Amino acid sequence: MSVKLVVIGGGSSYTPEIIEGIIRRYKSLPITEIALVDVEEGKDKVITIAKLAERMIEKSGEPIQVNWTLDRKKALRNADFVSTQIRVGGLDAREKDERIPLRHGFIGQETNGAGGIMKAFRTIPVLLELAEDVQEICPNAWIINFTNPAGIITEALLKHSAHKRVIGVCNIPFNMRHSTAEILNANPNQVKIEFVGMNHFVFGQRVFVDGIDRTNEVLTNLANEKLDYSPANIVSLGWSKGFINSMKLLPNPYHQYYYQTTDILTKDKEALKEHGTRAKVVKNLEKSLFTIYSNKDLNVKPKQLEERGGAFYSDVACSLIDSIYNNKGDIQTVNACNNGAIADLPNDSVIEVNCFITKNGPKPIAIGSLPPQIKGDILQMKAFEELVILASISGDYNLAYQAFIANPLIKDERKIKSLLDELLCAHKEYLPQFNKGGTGDE
Repeated sequence: MSVKLVVIGGGSSYTPEIIEGIIRRYKSLPITEIALVDVEEGKDKVITIAKLAERMIEKSGEPIQVNWTLDRKKALRNADFVSTQIRVGGLDAREKDERIPLRHGFIGQETNGAGGIMKAFRTIPVLLELAEDVQEICPNAWIINFTNPAGIITEALLKHSAHKRVIGVCNIPFNMRHSTAEILNANPNQVKIEFVGMNHFVFGQRVFVDGIDRTNEVLTNLANEKLDYSPANIVSLGWSKGFINSMKLLPNPYHQYYYQTTDILTKDKEALKEHGTRAKVVKNLEKSLFTIYSNKDLNVKPKQLEERGGAFYSDVACSLIDSIYNNKGDIQTVNACNNGAIADLPNDSVIEVNCFITKNGPKPIAIGSLPPQIKGDILQMKAFEELVILASISGDYNLAYQAFIANPLIKDERKIKSLLDELLCAHKEYLPQFNKGGTGDE
């Protein structure tokens, strides 16, 4: 039986990682057709990626066909899996998401705070349209979303589209497991972390190596402030002993934005003066990557790709597709409907937890009640996410304002309106739902 994968955002610099993952798994996951889809602005990139993919596949000897197109609906015909890795507005939009909040005195980051909200505003309507196409053209296909903010977008699709075969993935649990393995000098495949929370706000409750609980050992090591525990795109400030000993939970690198806000803001401002935004750095890195990709002698995923902050997203997605296709029933950490796993949240809330992966999708493993030390933060973040989704769909200015004031990284009613108005204006081209006039003064 052959399998077809459609990659929405096929011109992404991450795509060679998907190709590598598919080639490596071909014996168990016989994907015979890969359709790379992009928009006109990404045409040159998707052509470059398609040619590199052809060389990688030719080297492997596997019977996989690769094609590229700008016609999404055509590509979706007979699709079994649809992965999404889009960036509406490109890196220019990301640069605005990072630079403008900093100018107003707030953290500027592509998936957290004001920047993350704006990315969701631009992205949710686009992916809702995609979900409609998938439901109409290939209703049995699974959408594997790793477009950020992954949790918010996955929840928007599951709640507000007819297509319910949607799963969100993120590389942060993967990175946490591998970083923990380094701390313990263990094989990452032997490390299991009990995750609880939401995308980019997930915690590790317990750590096991070959079934032995080694949580305390990890936390003791993590309290060493010199320990680097972050992916390439997040500045590591380390964690104080007081924080780790009090929380008794394994934080993820993004928690620095929420629990070390002042220091992170200072670092970001210094970085802006020194070398510009992270988006500017990524632009240079991507330019270098695509120069490498264009080398006609290159027929493997280059090592330089791992310098991108989201490296290994694609491998996580390939593992998920493999498990769905083969009904493995193994445990992976994904973004899925709560369905009672966390007692404190509604069933239709999307959470990031360990799930059994089956041909019918993810089955969350029950957590019970949230640990009291993070319960308030999780509930607040989930309420914030719900506001972001409603504002993204409706284009209601007041809902957008409410989403901004509900976000822990903003929460300053005297500064919110000017920040929101400038961001809405800066991204006007990609926010048709908000372009109805009015800025909340009526």
